[in-house]
Amino acid sequence: MSQVHGLISVLEENEQAILQSWIKLQVEASGARGLVKEAELRTQAMNFLSVLREAVQESASERQQGPAWDEVRTFLSALSASRALQGFSPSDTALFVFSLKGPLFEAVQTTGKKSDQLVDELKLITSLLDKLGLFTFEAYQRSREQIIQRQQQELLDLSTPVVELWDGILALPLIGTLDSERTQTVMESLLEGIVAHEATIAIIDITGVPTVDTLVAQHLLKTVAAARLMGAQCIISGIRPQIAQTIVHLGVDLGDVVTKSSLSEALRVALQKNGQTIAPLAKH
Repeated sequence: MSQVHGLISVLEENEQAILQSWIKLQVEASGARGLVKEAELRTQAMNFLSVLREAVQESASERQQGPAWDEVRTFLSALSASRALQGFSPSDTALFVFSLKGPLFEAVQTTGKKSDQLVDELKLITSLLDKLGLFTFEAYQRSREQIIQRQQQELLDLSTPVVELWDGILALPLIGTLDSERTQTVMESLLEGIVAHEATIAIIDITGVPTVDTLVAQHLLKTVAAARLMGAQCIISGIRPQIAQTIVHLGVDLGDVVTKSSLSEALRVALQKNGQTIAPLAKH
């Protein structure tokens, strides 16, 4: 394809001019200002032009198939992931590719080729960069979704800390809504804590849980049952008057699960079950 060979020549003979014009456009764009240094932007632009030139040389096809095009997509995926972390918007990230059109168009138009050849090369450039720009946009979205999922998991882990209060006694303070997904995380954290600390008693504190409905009560009972299978008794603390009334109104049967209004009372019961107690120091 003659237009492909023409594009290769343009990239080889006008690389510095294309690079300067392209970097200038990106620096002037609002998305690049303050989010990435010009030196870093220059390195990224040079590397992209290098892998793009190699891809065009290896595969004279608009379908962008072959190992060299895989390298182009790998580069753009890494760039998108980096920019997602840096705070770029998806459109600003895709602009890295789309803004290359102008400098390439200018370089092609200075070659003095016939109009039909010129149109063919401009069409090829448009097709190639449009596909790569859309790929970059989609790669950014995937990276952003992965970041959000990781942050959500980190928040879940932070919101379900297992604390060793005493030898053999664990506490699991819950804050926020307890849904099915979080219940699984709570259960896993508690069971891992029971094994790690060889605990015999686990206190599940729901002081920070805003409301308790039938579903939340069922989730709590499942967690209690799982802990029992691991050989640990459970005490539920943080039972406020309104929660007690709600549980009674819903007809939820907590069975023989010990419940207390505060964590301190639950700890006192847990110590008694272990044959221990806390006493004030004798005054001299």
